[in-house]
Amino acid sequence: MREILPQVEELMLRLKQLMPSIYQQETLESILGLFLSGKGNAAPHHCQTKSESAISRFLNYYTWSTRSVIRTVRSYVLNLILSQRIKGRKRTLQVMLDLTTLEKVGKFPHLKDLIRVYNHKKGLHIVVMYLVIGNWRFPWSFRVYRGKGTASPSQLAQKLLNNLPSILIKSFQIYVLGDTAFGTIKLINKIRNSFQFHAVVGIPKTRKIQDGRKVSEIKTRGQQIYLNGLDIPVFLSWVWLKRDEKRIQRFVISTKPMKGQTIARWGKKRWQIEGFFKTVKHCFSLHRFGQKTLLGVYRWLILSFVSYLLSYWVYLHLGNYDNLDWFDSAQQALFLLLPHILLLSLLNQLEIVRPWLNDTGFDFSLIRCKI
Repeated sequence: MREILPQVEELMLRLKQLMPSIYQQETLESILGLFLSGKGNAAPHHCQTKSESAISRFLNYYTWSTRSVIRTVRSYVLNLILSQRIKGRKRTLQVMLDLTTLEKVGKFPHLKDLIRVYNHKKGLHIVVMYLVIGNWRFPWSFRVYRGKGTASPSQLAQKLLNNLPSILIKSFQIYVLGDTAFGTIKLINKIRNSFQFHAVVGIPKTRKIQDGRKVSEIKTRGQQIYLNGLDIPVFLSWVWLKRDEKRIQRFVISTKPMKGQTIARWGKKRWQIEGFFKTVKHCFSLHRFGQKTLLGVYRWLILSFVSYLLSYWVYLHLGNYDNLDWFDSAQQALFLLLPHILLLSLLNQLEIVRPWLNDTGFDFSLIRCKI
């Protein structure tokens, strides 16, 4: 595979070229630089290189193509995933599905009731599809859950699976992983019969099988069962999770015959997406949107995901696979991909403290060094 950093630099250049003007190119760089601060507080007023109003106009009103940005980044992700193909037996591509809440307080009339309470959390609720192959991981797409009377999380998941590229389906063995929200009869049937994938999803302990028993009454891991309403057999296991210093049993089913311990191991893998959610929120400010339009919020989410990917690819370039420090990776991405944004930010901060330095008898100046 080609060196990864030149490819990321090429991607950055292509993203800039999608912007209609030099001014918008500079604003894009400034916003990415804001996300790549890695502190999780990327509010526009914290930006050192563009004004808050400039960022607002860029996100909410300017006519650059959001779809083109998505297609460009996805094309790059796809090429990286396909580079992991090997001859012979197909590698496993894990497709993780989960719903997360971008918590908010206050009123958001411009978001047309998308900020709502669901599962006792108020905010914007999105279903995310996250791809994992080996040690590599990539957010691929998302859909917004719009509340009761609209498409459910499992129905949104089906739409996300519909858009999985056919080249991935042909090249890899697909395992779909999800929690109990994605263990519905319709979705399991769709995954197994229509998509021809394997599903490893959670189910509640009260779920009944066709002989009338609850799954919690099954005592043998890996046992074949028939859930009520589902014609195909599934194989049951469970995992033990630690929550508030208590051990909680969670049940998992697989549409592929596997040993009980193997099903449990696959069931635990889906928790990787929870780590992704924590990272993209607390390091890359996914939940910090405050835009005045739906378009502005959508663009904010997209650019947050892009910043996550840029940091991750720089981490892969640096090759320190034993220690993934997201703050450090974000800082390295800022230094390697947007050094002028980093420099301008530092200079602006120095200008802020110049009066204090002068009062204490100090000053500074920049001198060009001869090389």
